[in-house]
Amino acid sequence: MAQATGPEERAERLARLIIEEIVLYNKERIREGITNDNLFDLLAKDISAGRRYYEDNISPDLSPNSNYFDQAIVDVLVLGQGAHISSRIW
Repeated sequence: MAQATGPEERAERLARLIIEEIVLYNKERIREGITNDNLFDLLAKDISAGRRYYEDNISPDLSPNSNYFDQAIVDVLVLGQGAHISSRIW
């Protein structure tokens, strides 16, 4: 596997890994949260801890306007898991 070379690539990869780990350890809470439309309430502590870890470990050269962590939440958590779970909102 090729290594990420720039700070943007490393930040994007780290964000996805953090969210993938949250998904791995919270399958049932994710199912419940999507079904009951309270996903972010149920995962608030995990997402907050993940965001802190992400921010502590990205390059200071990275633009403060980058949104790799939020994009990973959408791509990996919401779209990646939500497509397989019935929900009132989609």
